[in-house]
Amino acid sequence: MRELTRTEAIDLVGRGEAEQELPERMRADVRLLGSLLGRVLRESGSPGLYEDVERLRQATIAAYTDESPEAFERAAAIAESFSIARADEVARAFTVYFHLVNLAEEHQRVRVLRERDGRPEKEDAADSVAAAFVRLAAEVGDDTALRRLQGLRFHPVFTAHPTEARRRAVSTSIRRLVALLNEYDASLRGGADERRAERRMLEEIDTLWRTAPLRAEKPTPVDEVRAIMAVFDETLYTAVPHVYRRVDDALQGPAAGARTPVVRPFVRLGTWVGGDRDGNPFVTAAITKKAAGIASEHVLLGLESTAGRIAKTLTVAAETTPPSPELVALLQRLADADEEGAADAAKRAAGEPHKRAMLLITRRISATRRRDADLAYREPGQLLADLSVVQASLAAAGAPRQAYGHLQQLLWQVETFGFHLAELEVRQHSAVHRKVLEECEARAAQESSGALSTQAEEVLEVFRTIAQIQHRYGPGAAGRYIVSFTQSAEDLANVHTLARYAVGPGGTPPVLDVIPLFETFADLQAAPGIMAEIVEHPAFAARLDATDRRLEVMLGYSDSSKDVGPVAANLALYEAQAKIAAWAQDAGIELTLFHGRGGALGRGGGPANSAILAQPPHSVDGRFKLTEQGEVIFARYGDPNIAMRHIDQVAAAVLLASAPSIEARNRAAAERYADIAATMDAASRERFFALVKADGFAPWFATVTPMEEIGLLALGSRPARRGLSVESLEDLRAIPWVFAWSQARINLAGWFGLGTALEAVGDLDALREAYDEWPLFRTVIDNVGMSLAKADERIARRYLDLGDRTDLADLVADEMALTRRWVIDIAGGDDLLANKPVLQRAVKMRSPYVDALSLLQLRALRTLRAGDVSDADLPQWQRLLLLSVSGVSAGLQNTG
Repeated sequence: MRELTRTEAIDLVGRGEAEQELPERMRADVRLLGSLLGRVLRESGSPGLYEDVERLRQATIAAYTDESPEAFERAAAIAESFSIARADEVARAFTVYFHLVNLAEEHQRVRVLRERDGRPEKEDAADSVAAAFVRLAAEVGDDTALRRLQGLRFHPVFTAHPTEARRRAVSTSIRRLVALLNEYDASLRGGADERRAERRMLEEIDTLWRTAPLRAEKPTPVDEVRAIMAVFDETLYTAVPHVYRRVDDALQGPAAGARTPVVRPFVRLGTWVGGDRDGNPFVTAAITKKAAGIASEHVLLGLESTAGRIAKTLTVAAETTPPSPELVALLQRLADADEEGAADAAKRAAGEPHKRAMLLITRRISATRRRDADLAYREPGQLLADLSVVQASLAAAGAPRQAYGHLQQLLWQVETFGFHLAELEVRQHSAVHRKVLEECEARAAQESSGALSTQAEEVLEVFRTIAQIQHRYGPGAAGRYIVSFTQSAEDLANVHTLARYAVGPGGTPPVLDVIPLFETFADLQAAPGIMAEIVEHPAFAARLDATDRRLEVMLGYSDSSKDVGPVAANLALYEAQAKIAAWAQDAGIELTLFHGRGGALGRGGGPANSAILAQPPHSVDGRFKLTEQGEVIFARYGDPNIAMRHIDQVAAAVLLASAPSIEARNRAAAERYADIAATMDAASRERFFALVKADGFAPWFATVTPMEEIGLLALGSRPARRGLSVESLEDLRAIPWVFAWSQARINLAGWFGLGTALEAVGDLDALREAYDEWPLFRTVIDNVGMSLAKADERIARRYLDLGDRTDLADLVADEMALTRRWVIDIAGGDDLLANKPVLQRAVKMRSPYVDALSLLQLRALRTLRAGDVSDADLPQWQRLLLLSVSGVSAGLQNTG
């Protein structure tokens, strides 16, 4: 086979207007990667594969651009014409293409961030912490702004559901390609390095093509823990202190790094991975203990390595940098505890007392990791104290750059990650607590020592495990206990009662911060009253006293949206936050609202910084905590540059949210548009109920989407539904509810009911004014615009036609068209996302290729729904469906 030229090779990129408007360097990357994929397909050993992929590609582009029924039917006919084996190959080809496009987009983002390098004069750096500080200081004064900056807290909590649709092996291959693309960028055009990088990329894409795209088995909770550890090792451990450093550099200018930083560590990590047992029978107390051990091992290895590197470079002599009396005393204490280490350090660092101290501190960190009780630090505060002595000694000796350079970053890392890396949070359903408590009380009433049920023993063992984790890694390692479906103050008090049963008479329960999770519409409305009651409970009152009246409340975005629809849920969440925040203000409580957001728009997803700035007054107050789920974790934290930018953006919004101008704007808007909100709430909820409460809705939903088949995809360790079948909406978890609608190219969970709500208001001028002045409304409209832009009415109709309910299908289609029209009219322009041209171009570039996978998925779904597939052929059709699910997820960059 002759060598293909770049123009002859398939690039799988449309050459329409959207593609031409993308950044030139990104287009070059996509063409390069696409051309290499084309070579892989030509050399795959499957005759005609390249040509078949190209036929479907051109047909879906034609159908997308001219929107004629004939063009769409031609594309559908091509998808129908493939053999099942060829359809499998074509689906894999388009999926690999999306992995490559995602890679190129991420590479472009990183390229832009590197070129900007945090320079504040750039227009797109206006949403940085440094810029937010300047704006806040202009309103409240430098001292108040500094106090708020030093009290800032951003607390992302990683969860495991769902993990990415792609396999870890695929993710690893993509990361290798990222490194190779960096090498290619750095090479001279036409030189040997360029040819080498291109050849290695070709090899890696060939490997990616040949790697099985689907997991053979669901990941275990421990697998999920290790996946999160990869993000910490490769990104967060170094990225977080770099964020602090950048902010300090911006605020202190040339003096930064030579005096005490003004920035205090404001990031804290949490994790539910290995701790969330709500509906996941595979997460046990033993798993929770193992998850804590794995996380501690990773962070202590990092701290040990960093301390060791600092020790090697801290070669300042006693003559030039004399030790302080405190450092001399520290050296004596360290030597008394570790005679062997002291003798070795004296040889390696003769006349270098600061280096000697760091060598001995490194040995103590190592002993902590190895659980050497004689030498180990008992808790992170001891390590911080030792490092602070070294730092103060260097500063006093006239070596501030050594004091506040790399050593400062290590101090930041210890303060941020401790010995536990991320606080392991436990979550359990309130109904489970009630059942187990009844069992415990019944046994106590009978004064019996009989065995409890397996479930009860496991629930009680969790409390003992929390106590062990706190003893081993410090009180910050565990202790937050979330109660799902909190419906009363008793649901929260039950946790403390169970903890006492767990340790027995005379035992000491673990330190617990019991956090209510309000999820349904009714629970959100009842939240303020429940909180007012629970703070009078003795255990809660004691904990409030011990924490300077700090309290945390979690709000669920997923089930509230599934309960009353996305419009009413958004309004209810805002109202609940406003009322809880007002109650906390009156009660003198420092409130942290914990936002249970998912990656998809139907689960509270979307840009976090704009959502933060739309929150009610005093609902943020410098503290923001949220869940980071599934593919969002890797999208936001998988690359160091993107992670730093994301943390900077969110933290900036958290700082700025308490500015008087922002709070006044949000308060005034909520009051001014209260009538519009009430109209939208009532109309959207009525429309939503007309759909989901219709007879037979749940089985119809399972028919017109790949909801049942998603349960076959090895996404995460938790079951996709609560029962054996879906007979009602309550049987279904929020993630597959959202995921299934997105796969059907409908995205209903993110917008249904909004069109009717806007129509009920009816005043376009008033709604455009609200879009300009009411941040919550603007966020809703923009998010729905994004959701609808990723939907497709023609493909959606084909999914809806899989059911035998034209009434429900028409209801969905009509609401989609109505919502689309109103969103375009309000946001302006002649199409969705017209006010966000970069995002619009990216969506338009991807859509034809997602269409190709959707047509293959529809074919598989229609075949499976017909029920005439032989037992021998069933696995092939199921595999095609799951391949298409994985591919559409990659194309839409979204699961649930």
